[in-house]
Amino acid sequence: MTAVTAAGATKAEERHALGVACGAHVLHDGYTDLVYLMLPIWQAEFGLGYAALGLMRTVFSGTLAGFQIPSGFLADRYGAPLVLALGTALAGLGYCLAGLSQGVMLLVASLFVGGLGASTQHPIGSSLVTRIFAGPRSMKAFGTYNFAGDIGKMTVPAMASLMFVVLPWRQAVAMLGGLGLLAGIAIYILMPRVQATSAETRKSEQNGRAAGRHRAYGFPLLLSIGIIDSTSRMAFLTFLPFVLTAKGAGLPTVGLALTLVFAGGAVGKLVCGFIGARVGVVTTVWLTEIVTAIGIVALLPLPLEAALLLLPIVGIALNGTSSVVYGSVPDLVEPPKRQRAFSILYTGTIGAGAISPALFGLLGDSVGVSTALIVVAAVVLITLPLTLALRPALISAS
Repeated sequence: MTAVTAAGATKAEERHALGVACGAHVLHDGYTDLVYLMLPIWQAEFGLGYAALGLMRTVFSGTLAGFQIPSGFLADRYGAPLVLALGTALAGLGYCLAGLSQGVMLLVASLFVGGLGASTQHPIGSSLVTRIFAGPRSMKAFGTYNFAGDIGKMTVPAMASLMFVVLPWRQAVAMLGGLGLLAGIAIYILMPRVQATSAETRKSEQNGRAAGRHRAYGFPLLLSIGIIDSTSRMAFLTFLPFVLTAKGAGLPTVGLALTLVFAGGAVGKLVCGFIGARVGVVTTVWLTEIVTAIGIVALLPLPLEAALLLLPIVGIALNGTSSVVYGSVPDLVEPPKRQRAFSILYTGTIGAGAISPALFGLLGDSVGVSTALIVVAAVVLITLPLTLALRPALISAS
């Protein structure tokens, strides 16, 4: 529980901080995607319709998105370790309550509690990583942190599936919730107390004066790029099953295709963080977004087998941009304001991703899936001039 300064962190302290942040990301993202696995079980258990099931998912994800900014304020006031520890415990408590639920109302309440707890992880974990690592190494570390979240999305639902083989779902879910309670205690004990040195504070103030008007518009531009990237990603994933079905894919093949995209996305989050640190934010975003747009359009005429081969590459580009966007926050926001900035960034991107399928669904109804996907590819390319406009702010900050 010793205080660590970002400037004076040793390699061991950096690994310690990254380990805590990645561990929290694994568990929280795993909890978030575990809801998808539970929906068919809850449908059979409580006799729910699809609208009610969609509402349950919205309760969790909407609470997660909506309370990230308040979580950032609480972390600034009461300390990041305490807020993240309590949030992790709350997320676990939500699943404990779900395991005890005998009716729909308690189940909905448990999802609200879980989403409330899960809202603490992204702003606090991201801020920890970008505070403890300096310079280009910050983006590499953030790529690793981002990759950890995708590991959680795969492992926690897989763990639950194995537990369901030998345990009733209520008992299995309650046990997984108990893991969150234990993790909350561990996070409070193990999470480094990062403090900015006086030298860092002075440097931040000097950079703020030097950056001037560039820093004033840099973060809003970054937020816009993140929102467009998230919007197009969710829209693509919404239409992809229908494109593959039109090519003759059955349900198992569609499942395989989504797995290929998600696996490529996990690799992209890790790799693009390292690429961004080496060649710069602008070059990396141009690379990922152009490959994404070309890949989306190329999927339309390809036969099914060729489309399946292309999907991992699309996944790498589709998700790789996020590591570069989030990893750029330290260049544009001074240390005292980063936690709040991450709260705003995650709220904007997750909220946009939640709304996107409905908006593009309306477009798909009007013009068809193929034309709607071409529009998605065009929307992706809007990030390119925005990234060029961001370049002066990045240069000024560096």
